[in-house]
Amino acid sequence: MTTDLQNSGTVRPLHSDAVRILPLGGLGEIGLNMMVVEAKEGLLIIDCGLMFPEAYMLGIDLVIPDISAIAARQDEIVGMVLTHGHEDHIGAIPFLVEALGCPPIYGSPLTLGLLANKLEEHKLTSKVKCQSIKVREPVNIGPFDVEFFRAAHSIVDGCGLAIRTPAGLIVHTGDFKLDPTPVDNQPTDLGRLASYGEEGVLLLLSDSTNVENTGQTLSERTVGEAFKDLLPRCTGKILVATFSSNIHRIQQVINAAILAERKVLVSGRSMVSNIAIARQLGYLHVPDDILIDLRQMRDMPPRRILILTTGSQGEPLSSLSRIAMDDHKQISITPGDTVILSSKFIPGNERAITHVINHLYRRGAEVHYETTSEIHVSGHASQNELKTVLNLVKPEYFVPVHGEFRHLVKHAQLAHSMGWDEERAIVLSNGTPLVLSSNGHHIEPKVTTGRVFIDGKGVGDVGEMELRDRRHLANHGLVIVFLALHQETGEIISGPEIITRGFVPEDESEELLYEARELVCQMLAEHSQEAMADWEELRVEVRKTLRRLFNKKMARRPLILPVIMEL
Repeated sequence: MTTDLQNSGTVRPLHSDAVRILPLGGLGEIGLNMMVVEAKEGLLIIDCGLMFPEAYMLGIDLVIPDISAIAARQDEIVGMVLTHGHEDHIGAIPFLVEALGCPPIYGSPLTLGLLANKLEEHKLTSKVKCQSIKVREPVNIGPFDVEFFRAAHSIVDGCGLAIRTPAGLIVHTGDFKLDPTPVDNQPTDLGRLASYGEEGVLLLLSDSTNVENTGQTLSERTVGEAFKDLLPRCTGKILVATFSSNIHRIQQVINAAILAERKVLVSGRSMVSNIAIARQLGYLHVPDDILIDLRQMRDMPPRRILILTTGSQGEPLSSLSRIAMDDHKQISITPGDTVILSSKFIPGNERAITHVINHLYRRGAEVHYETTSEIHVSGHASQNELKTVLNLVKPEYFVPVHGEFRHLVKHAQLAHSMGWDEERAIVLSNGTPLVLSSNGHHIEPKVTTGRVFIDGKGVGDVGEMELRDRRHLANHGLVIVFLALHQETGEIISGPEIITRGFVPEDESEELLYEARELVCQMLAEHSQEAMADWEELRVEVRKTLRRLFNKKMARRPLILPVIMEL
């Protein structure tokens, strides 16, 4: 099948020794990671992630990539490979896998374990074949030989990818850092990266998230030491909020709780689920007698309790948010309790997090978070580590991935400072295809990409226009004008009746709305019966009349909805 990547015309055919790289998400943004590697005989997808809504996306639950550029090419998709189990790399799969033709999915055991829960929730388990891989053991997927290698990150079982294509070897780091002392003793496989460099690498795709940080990212073990130091000094209950996927962090919290002679209560659906999966697969080691339930907690003194919970990003319905608002049925904060937010403030979530922190302080808790205590380290490589990988892999071409646009540019600049010229360190954006072959490289015209919004059960039915209306409503309010006209004469039978929401207080609106009704009546009197019969034109005139009034009187632009009935 040869469907156009630009959705118009025919796709440029690839030579048998060429490869096309097409990012569909994750370049110029944090989240939505999804990339297509295309050879003449098939397409391979790397990751399929989501992002959480930004502040302007009112009412939106999740955001997933727009796959229209490849949706009609299902027969050519040979598989999907997953670097690790974070939401920004696997979260969109349940929403998109059927549209992609349910290709086989390859990943590490924990990654597939986390994915299995999502597939089961969406009733997709029987439709999707998932194959667990072993690191350093190549897997043949269509025209590609894919080898997974260990990549240390803030989640267990993270991997990078070595993809052998007809054009040459492509190395994708996944999300990584060069932690010399990881909690699971599984560091990033520098030996394998060096061997790829000796073999000859056509293209390196490398994580750019922390490129602005000089030096080296601290080891995850430093967080464990901070917990061991902090927990014995706490007198009341301790609540620790972190990402439920950060199994290393959870392990260190539990280890510190054991040393401090505290029992652990797990709160939050995703936390309970992910801990169960990690224990079952052997990635998390928790003595059975350390875990307690809510009934047991009620019978224990606060100094013996540690609650491990979700909500480190201030999510409104999370366990921690409900506790902070005193809206949790079983868990409450009392003076002397300690709350530890063991995670980074993700950009865009700062207000929600500080809102939760303020409420925790109001209830008498002592709160430790990223800017006040050393209870979090990043899972992403800083500059020295990025340089090390570039020096080991020695790629012919380099494309920064996973980061906002400034991160990509700075990562390319880092490569320039090490000897890669602008022709070989290339900054791409989502939807920009890069073709590589023995004849060099070229950039093809941009294809259709973007964001698809999920609102409740609706996928893609809310677009930019609907978001614009929601922002308009949020900023200026709503005015509804009810009007009943005689079917034959066009005379006003009822109305205009004007109802407002979020526009002006009811006790201040009487005079303004009286003037608004008079102006609408005056406008109607000036129009002919023929004009009155054109309802769409009539709605436009009602909007124009009221818009001028409200702008003149109050400098506000509410959303005006005329409702016209013919009797």
